[in-house]
Amino acid sequence: MSYTPHTPAEREVMLERIGMGSADQLFDSVPASLRKRAGLKLAPSLDERSLLAYLGDYAARNQGAGGTSSFIGAGAYHHFIPSVVDTLAGRGEFATAYTPYQAEISQGTLQAVYEFQTMICQLTGLDVANASLYDGASATAEACLMALRTTRRKQVLVSAGLHPHYRRVIETYLSGLDAEVKIAELAEDGTTAIPTLDKDTAALVIQSPNFFGCIEHVAKHSEAAHTAGALLIHSSAEPLAMALLRAPGDAGADVACGEAQSFGVPLSFGGPYAGFFAAREKWLRQLPGRLIGETLDSDGQRAFVMTLTTREQHIRRERATSNICTNQGLCALRVTIYLALLGRQGLRTLAEHNLSLAAYARESFAQAGFELPYSAPTFNEFVVRVPKLDTRYPKLASGGILAGYRLREVDASREDELLVCVTEQNSRDEIDQLVRELAA
Repeated sequence: MSYTPHTPAEREVMLERIGMGSADQLFDSVPASLRKRAGLKLAPSLDERSLLAYLGDYAARNQGAGGTSSFIGAGAYHHFIPSVVDTLAGRGEFATAYTPYQAEISQGTLQAVYEFQTMICQLTGLDVANASLYDGASATAEACLMALRTTRRKQVLVSAGLHPHYRRVIETYLSGLDAEVKIAELAEDGTTAIPTLDKDTAALVIQSPNFFGCIEHVAKHSEAAHTAGALLIHSSAEPLAMALLRAPGDAGADVACGEAQSFGVPLSFGGPYAGFFAAREKWLRQLPGRLIGETLDSDGQRAFVMTLTTREQHIRRERATSNICTNQGLCALRVTIYLALLGRQGLRTLAEHNLSLAAYARESFAQAGFELPYSAPTFNEFVVRVPKLDTRYPKLASGGILAGYRLREVDASREDELLVCVTEQNSRDEIDQLVRELAA
């Protein structure tokens, strides 16, 4: 079987019909210097059976979380996804562009997004949420841009406990502006030290649980930010923790944003994911992206419409709240199905299960003599010091145990520190084996 769409004979007929002697003549208007092409070093073509076998061999080289004992988190979490999420999200009614541009035509898509917004508001304790964003990093950066816009200040104070990748995205977003990013350092227990903000600070950005797994004092940071007239931005890479913790909005956050991948979106080697963004109602018109609303149509029936579209293609460029954001429709749909399936109590039960397993793992490491550098409460992730980690980690990986995230990847000074994540996908036997192998 050939993947070339036209036979040589068919191409000859088409060229003859338009009066061309060869395909090269189609490009005569392009200068010859621009048409020079190096020879492509391609392997001989394959039939379909051979090609599928070739690609299958390459795919088998990837090591997925499902076929291992994985304790890696650090912003992408291995949670169980019920089969109904795949079944419903794969229905033909939802087969559409990831961002619907003639939205009102697809009432089902708009209703799903509306439900997503509603659930994000319930989870975060805030008034309004948009229709999702690219991912947690871009959502957090968009929150910083909103803070700069609304406060008319030029500085963002970012916790050292924010995911390093999120911080880099913020720095990239703000690099073209007359704005400054400063770092709020961590206290000895692993939480962010309550900083002193000045009149130039537009927002304080914290993550809870933070990158090192520690749960932050959100209310205290809210008080510090508001005393200085700044906004508090609460970012989250593991929103499942919100099922147990006080909602960010209830604790005083002005914006709650982050990554919703934990809710029914597979790891997928890093994406695509779905960012979320919720804020207080007074910031409604400053939200980036789009917002779906409910109304009545001309027949008095319930209908959903694109209520707010503040992207540059919808309003004048200089008035746009964002020039890059859009919504991840299909990923947000998976999040909506997952949250609706588990419900309020189911989500809390799952969070309690994660907390219990992680506490068991943390205690097991402590009893085995490993040092736990941070004393703050954690959810399903924590840091442990492992002597000679560089030699031990590869041995475990070759045996199918992904021991955690090596923090030297983001900070060379943390050479022997391992960020361990435990979810419902890890059994106590796996935890025991991990501790035993690292201690051997």
